[in-house]
Amino acid sequence: MKNATDATATPRARRILITGADGFLGRSVVQALAQRPDTHVVALDRREVPAQQRVAGVHYAQMDVRDPSLGSELRAHGIDTVVHLASIVTPGKDSNRALEFDVDVNGSRNVLTACVAQGVGHVVVSSSGAAYGYHADNPAWLQEHHALRGNEAFAYSDHKRQVEEMLAQWRVQSPQLAQTVLRIGTILGERVDNQITALFEKPRLLAIRGSASPFVFIWDQDVTGALLHALDGATPGCYNLAGDGALTIHEIAQRLGKRTLNLPAGLLRSALWLGSRLGVSRYGPEQLDFLRYRPVLLNTSLKQWGYVPSKTSAEAFAAFIAAREAQGRPLNAAA
Repeated sequence: MKNATDATATPRARRILITGADGFLGRSVVQALAQRPDTHVVALDRREVPAQQRVAGVHYAQMDVRDPSLGSELRAHGIDTVVHLASIVTPGKDSNRALEFDVDVNGSRNVLTACVAQGVGHVVVSSSGAAYGYHADNPAWLQEHHALRGNEAFAYSDHKRQVEEMLAQWRVQSPQLAQTVLRIGTILGERVDNQITALFEKPRLLAIRGSASPFVFIWDQDVTGALLHALDGATPGCYNLAGDGALTIHEIAQRLGKRTLNLPAGLLRSALWLGSRLGVSRYGPEQLDFLRYRPVLLNTSLKQWGYVPSKTSAEAFAAFIAAREAQGRPLNAAA
């Protein structure tokens, strides 16, 4: 895809539809856009948003991203830009791989189809560093030109790769639909609770012997800021979205005043296999690669695009620790 130096900027978005608008990122983007007096915002989500949680001046629509009538919603509001955030990041207990594929991949295809059919000029997509995959031979610092390989064993990673391959095809067959794709690192924020943050809550942090397990972090408000930057007319393209630098699992443990539990890869793989077979763990042996071969994103192109995150990876982690302490949920061992 074209870089910031050789692509054409898009007009500032005025009439915007957001998918996954009641998700963690969606709510932040909706609130930010609602402050713009010249912007019409449609917040679309599969769940009905309760009246007391709605933002004044925003039109709310209950619709699944797979719904064929999505195009009618775009047409009714004269949408010029779609922010596509809807995906299944953390599957629920009743979820399955077929459903996750249908929402993530087929839902994205439906969004693109509707955009082209209704003459939408720009789509902004939240992708992930997971699209690069968790591989032993990943470059030390991943850049946008590196291969997107995903991991079939991880639904989220595999689906993000497939969505990005689809986006690449649509850039060729439907170039009139400009695309901004943000490959987002590990998000931290004052109210973030997920599979990653749960790792940091343990008395001892799990470390795989011989693996640095580096993490790149991005503050949640910086994700919102980058999305707004894309909507303000910044040049379309694919951009890694992460703070400067990375922290290894050992550096993270040091900042928390905790020790690491250093296990050989073979032992951990066997333990994960046994736990999944016995039904005492939701994670299987494939999770080993999720921990030891983490994709590390370089943000040089992001800065050239004109967006500089307010926090580095280390600063985002420090702010996350401080937020937990303020909430009475300290992560530090001595707290």
